[in-house]
Amino acid sequence: MITFRKSLSLLLAAGLSVSLLAGCGSPDSGTAEGPSATVEIVNKEGFPIVSEPLTLTMMAPDVGIQNWQDMKVMQEMEKLTGIQLKFANAPLDSFETKKNLVFASGEYPDILYAASLTQAEEITYGSQGILLPLEELLPEYAPNVQKILDEHPDIRKSITAPDGHIYSLPRIDLNAVWYRGPLWYNGDFLKALGVKKLPETTEELYTYLKRVKEEDPNGNGKADEIPLESVKIKDIRVWMLGAFGIYDEELYVDDKEQVHFTPLDDAYLEYLKYMNRLWSEDLLDHEAFSQTDEQKKAKGRSNLLALFPDWHAYFTLGGEQSTEDPMFIPIKSDSVEAAAIAKHRGISTGQFAITSSNPAPEASLRWIDYIYTYEGALLFDKGPEGVLWKYTDKDILTKEWLPVPGGGDREEYRATLTPNYGIASPMMVNDDVVKGLKSDFDDWVDKETKEKLVDRGARVPFPALFLTQEEQTEVSGLLSDLRTYVEQMEARFVTGQEPLGNWNNYIETLEKMGGSRVREVYQGAYDRWKES
Repeated sequence: MITFRKSLSLLLAAGLSVSLLAGCGSPDSGTAEGPSATVEIVNKEGFPIVSEPLTLTMMAPDVGIQNWQDMKVMQEMEKLTGIQLKFANAPLDSFETKKNLVFASGEYPDILYAASLTQAEEITYGSQGILLPLEELLPEYAPNVQKILDEHPDIRKSITAPDGHIYSLPRIDLNAVWYRGPLWYNGDFLKALGVKKLPETTEELYTYLKRVKEEDPNGNGKADEIPLESVKIKDIRVWMLGAFGIYDEELYVDDKEQVHFTPLDDAYLEYLKYMNRLWSEDLLDHEAFSQTDEQKKAKGRSNLLALFPDWHAYFTLGGEQSTEDPMFIPIKSDSVEAAAIAKHRGISTGQFAITSSNPAPEASLRWIDYIYTYEGALLFDKGPEGVLWKYTDKDILTKEWLPVPGGGDREEYRATLTPNYGIASPMMVNDDVVKGLKSDFDDWVDKETKEKLVDRGARVPFPALFLTQEEQTEVSGLLSDLRTYVEQMEARFVTGQEPLGNWNNYIETLEKMGGSRVREVYQGAYDRWKES
């Protein structure tokens, strides 16, 4: 298949430079023409993908452990596909800034990988022709992605812009549950206090935290225990909000399909009252609004924390994996029949996109489509066979771990093999990938997740959806100021700097700043999404 992009020779003959054309296109026609170094032959099936050498540039966030060109996974992909990638990556913590600069520069990488493009970015740069529409190419060049979209129309709805185009592909994990990292109890504290049943209500949790403060569960003779820990409140907020029937800190849909802007909810006031109560009695760490994750971990390793957030408890407490530090059960207040438990959407949008600079969009789609298969997901998640794992029975896809080369931590070594570490790599997460590789600890975490979240009614708070360009412009402007104000006032209400009696004044300010308009716009967008 000869690509439909113009060759560089034609562009030069027209007296146009590549840099001037980068990002130019015809939004009305839904296509964007970019330069091509050569006329490429793209094979629709099998490998290699291209019959002639092809080099593409890729931009992605980098966690800083291994240069991507030295990763075995990327080397294997080059051998398999015939496509060489040149990487223009940026550190993870500064990637958003680099991404914005690149879009502003007019000089684009061919591929954006794990870029976490927002819907606003997709609409803006898609309408300008900088991001290529993909939907017409998917059936021929990404059949695995196409099959997923055919089988899961909600995913297609969530990645389709208002103009009908698909500008990016998501990371898909239909079994994902965790909306935020869980909270964990320090099992040693539970044993020291003789706790046999975990708290399930706000009052039961208050009573437990009070006991931690007063009864010296770490046994050092000092009142140095920290009952509830957090890093800037964000990591515990959704769990505490759930006690009052709120699914998300900003937007959620209730059982009547009405959209809520959380900071306007009366239930949000009840959350603030509860958090202020914990703060005023020193049950919530007074450094919770300001400290770093490393400061939190230092307290955990000093055995000071009773209840805290993290991906796993041992990440904070130190030591080995343990099944003795149980997951938090979402609590409920007297005002609701059950806790509101937020569940992951199952997709992370905006993770793979092709720009107008790309000389071979078809080949690029074939490259990424492989990662949406079992074999591709296995390669990107665990690395090549024979390094960290091997098959024990390939017919039924069971595997076992191999010793880590040179010893050391398996996850740290895996991070040198694959980019699928610490970022939202575009792929379809496949259960068969981990068949035979799960540890007893992994099984225990799955069991805790099922019993304490899934079985208790966890659901998605709000779908991934697009606003129109006009709506996005309006809402982005409103939310920029609203978020800053809400964050400041939350801290003031919780710490008592602002009396809770000033709630009505706070609501009046939110209304003047456009809080109700945000809710109204998202209600309309949700109704469109539901009916599309």
